[in-house]
Amino acid sequence: MTSIPSGFREMLEDVVGAGCAGTVVDALEAPASVSVRLNPMKVPSSDPFPDSAPVPWSNCGRILPLRPVFTLDPLMHAGAYYVQDSSAMFPGWVFRQVLPSILEDAGDRPLRVLDLCAAPGGKTTDLAASLREACGDRFLLVANEVVSQRAGVLADNVAIWGDPNVVVTSVDSGAFASLPGFFDAVIADVPCSGEGMFRKDAKAVKDWSPATVDLCCSRQRRIVSDVWPALRGGGAFIYSTCTFNRSEDDGNAAWCMENLGASPLGTEAGFKGVIPTKSGFLLAPGFVPGEGQWCCAMLKTGSSPAYPVKPPKRQKDAAWAYSGMLDRPAAVMRRGADVLVAVPDCIAAEAAALEALHPIQTGVALGTLKGGALVPSEDLILSHMLRDDAFPCVETDRGTALAYLHRDSFRLPDAPRGVIALSFSGLRYGVVKNLGSRCNNLRPLHRRVLMDVNV
Repeated sequence: MTSIPSGFREMLEDVVGAGCAGTVVDALEAPASVSVRLNPMKVPSSDPFPDSAPVPWSNCGRILPLRPVFTLDPLMHAGAYYVQDSSAMFPGWVFRQVLPSILEDAGDRPLRVLDLCAAPGGKTTDLAASLREACGDRFLLVANEVVSQRAGVLADNVAIWGDPNVVVTSVDSGAFASLPGFFDAVIADVPCSGEGMFRKDAKAVKDWSPATVDLCCSRQRRIVSDVWPALRGGGAFIYSTCTFNRSEDDGNAAWCMENLGASPLGTEAGFKGVIPTKSGFLLAPGFVPGEGQWCCAMLKTGSSPAYPVKPPKRQKDAAWAYSGMLDRPAAVMRRGADVLVAVPDCIAAEAAALEALHPIQTGVALGTLKGGALVPSEDLILSHMLRDDAFPCVETDRGTALAYLHRDSFRLPDAPRGVIALSFSGLRYGVVKNLGSRCNNLRPLHRRVLMDVNV
């Protein structure tokens, strides 16, 4: 890291004291740690990280001794894990502490959760795994990212993770006000001054100033105020930043409680190195292996009427024939003239309520109809809603997997002709149409691995 910006150390000392501030500043000169979070719904046949150490606040988190070349690991592309800083997993722990209470309040309907500032998808996939464990199929998770390019990355990462109960949107936070009281919980990892990213991002160091902190503080208040009507009374609000200063953290939490109607949701974290603050918890390099993260939980006070949802319009056409590929009841719908999308039946009404926000991804894209036949999408192959016997599946070696990911030509002469799912270490990662003499690679061009796969 380059030298710390003027005014940063003083601001840090105001939060953690001079002694602790020195520990953080010294740690910012050290290399960043490397960690991943495993996907509990996609367990490979052998442990991909046998030499890793656990992340204390995440049962699925692993800290690695060295950074592998993730891009050339077929298991990452299969969704077996997500590369995520260990400190960034802490908001997921906070969410899990409040999940039982909001789940009880939701009654028999699916739980509705919004990840407001979701790209690139670390917290979304963490939330999806937690909700899947607690709720089974009865939850709807909306992952939103206002910047369209980042929203595309988010949609890809959600598809690779494979959970069909996630809807991806790309709207401003104010758009959710059209859904008053809809969500049981909102997680807002708001854009911030990025102090916690100093040793990973030289631009964050260069751009930092007290004026930047003030600007971010105001923007965060605007974002939270915009989305607040969409949270039901008694719902949970998880607020987090990757910064240290009091203004963007405890200061904004206090502002929310005073101006929006909230009270603290008390949680106790007895993890070594996690620093309690007035309203939440601070994770800082030098005290924990990961980068900087601050997080707190609040309860929205008051009450709000239940948001009404209506059953979606079901399209009774040939598209329904493809629902047999899925392992659970689903509403199959057309997107445009020839794209088929499937949404689990138990959340179809909730998903339909989001149509006014023009989601960029809902449920699972089954594929494209061509000449009356379905050309399946890679998203379908990656989804754990796909039946295991829907397509023949061929286990491949690493070289074949990398050829697929790189969109190189390869042959599967001993495999059945037609559409085939490809797997590596027992996990599906891709789809081809086997012609015998060659395979038509159905991997989306924008997901192609550009790195040399022969290194």
